[in-house]
Amino acid sequence: MGREHRLKPAVLTFDPHPTRVVAPHRAPRLLTSIEERIALIREQGIKEVVVLPFTAEVAQLSPSEFVDRIVVGQLKAKIVLVGDNFRFGHKQAGDVNTLTDLGLRFGFETQVVDAVRRRGRVVSSSEIRKLIEEGNVAMACRLLERPYDLRGDVVSGHGIGSKQTVPTLNLRTPAEVIPASGVYITRTRDLETEDRWNSITNVGTRPTFGGGELTIETFLLASFDGMTPERISIEFLRRVREERKFENAEALKQQIFRDVGRAQTFFRRLGLH
Repeated sequence: MGREHRLKPAVLTFDPHPTRVVAPHRAPRLLTSIEERIALIREQGIKEVVVLPFTAEVAQLSPSEFVDRIVVGQLKAKIVLVGDNFRFGHKQAGDVNTLTDLGLRFGFETQVVDAVRRRGRVVSSSEIRKLIEEGNVAMACRLLERPYDLRGDVVSGHGIGSKQTVPTLNLRTPAEVIPASGVYITRTRDLETEDRWNSITNVGTRPTFGGGELTIETFLLASFDGMTPERISIEFLRRVREERKFENAEALKQQIFRDVGRAQTFFRRLGLH
């Protein structure tokens, strides 16, 4: 469409999320950081990503003022694509009909895009967030059309795993949406070298060793060469089981080996040995 009309495809997004300004008490947990969001948008072939700082002043703009200042004044838009439930302006006073009328006045075309459906579900951030927090990462993956991942620093653990069970990489992440406690089949990536490994990951409080704060520990199914990764991404593919307390470390170790077997079967079926 953009090439046909000699236009540059661009996306307008907000940071912070508008709800964090107008109603912080009901602001949703975000699935991506602003940096990750920009990268994902660019992967779709978008040439320009405009990040508009959402402030109290922006929140006060009427629909007409928002279109005049931002859509026309800043973006110089000729064609505007929005979802069928799009709302904008002070107190969400504007909808797609408002935008269409304003487009006629200001000289741009409004096109409404139908909601995307996968497996009979409407694809929305709230639905994906719910699936992830329930542990249904496989369905979340289908809706996202990519695995949900957590990114962050590799930090020192309690040293118990390497001595009594299996060695793991312990992730500290700023992510706001964390999968439900349990064991998952995952893919782990070194964010610096881009090396990737099949893995299994435990999200939980380590009840066999007395419990405590939430930890995210990933066990690589193949050893890595060189230095321990400093920053990693863990892609969640499928939940294997819930986290539970074992009688002792040896019983847990044997269960981990069974989990590894299930993961290896999963990856063989995908052709990822």
